[in-house]
Amino acid sequence: MEHSDDRRRPDVTTIEIVGGPEAVHVDLHPYDERWPTVFAEHRDRIRRALGAGGATVGIEHIGSTAVPGLAAKPIIDVLVTVDDITAEEDHVEPLLVAGYVLRVREPGHRLVRTPERSVHVHVYEHHAPAVERYRLFRDRLRSDPADRALYETTKRELFRRQWDDMNDYADAKTAVVQEITARARVGR
Repeated sequence: MEHSDDRRRPDVTTIEIVGGPEAVHVDLHPYDERWPTVFAEHRDRIRRALGAGGATVGIEHIGSTAVPGLAAKPIIDVLVTVDDITAEEDHVEPLLVAGYVLRVREPGHRLVRTPERSVHVHVYEHHAPAVERYRLFRDRLRSDPADRALYETTKRELFRRQWDDMNDYADAKTAVVQEITARARVGR
C-alpha cells in the first residue's frame, strides 16, 4: 500500500515522543561480533509477534551495528516494513505485547524499543523514502572503507559533546549522512 488512500485511516500529522527528550548516556563501542546475533534474535521475536501478518512484513538490520568493523552505540536498529503504517493494530500493538515499548509516533514512522533501550525497531511502509535511504546508507558503509571511516570519525567528534537529547545528536550527524547517501545514489 504505497498510497495514502489505501490506508485504513489517516496517518498522524504530528510527532509524539513518548517520555519526552532523553539525554545520551551511551558511548561508542568497537564493533561487536555479537550484534548480528542480537539482531537475529529480535528479527525472530518480531516475526513471532506479528504472526500471520508477518508474511508481508520486511525485517532488516540497519544502522551502525549492521556494519562490520564500524564503532557504534550498542543499540541494534531494526527496520520493519509494513503495508499500512496506520494499521497499528497489525504491527505496533503486537510488538507492545511482545515486550517492546512505544517511543515515537510520527507521520510515516513508528518507533518501538526494548525497555532497556538496547534495540530500536523502526516501522515504515514498504516504499517509504526513508527505507531506501537506510538501505543505501548501510550498504555504502559496508562497501566503502573511506565513507565508513568518515562516518566513524564524525560520530567520535560528536560524542565528545554533551547531548541533552538523543535526537539532537542524530540531527548533528545529518550533513555527513546526506553526503554519504548522495555518493551511494550515484554509485561512486
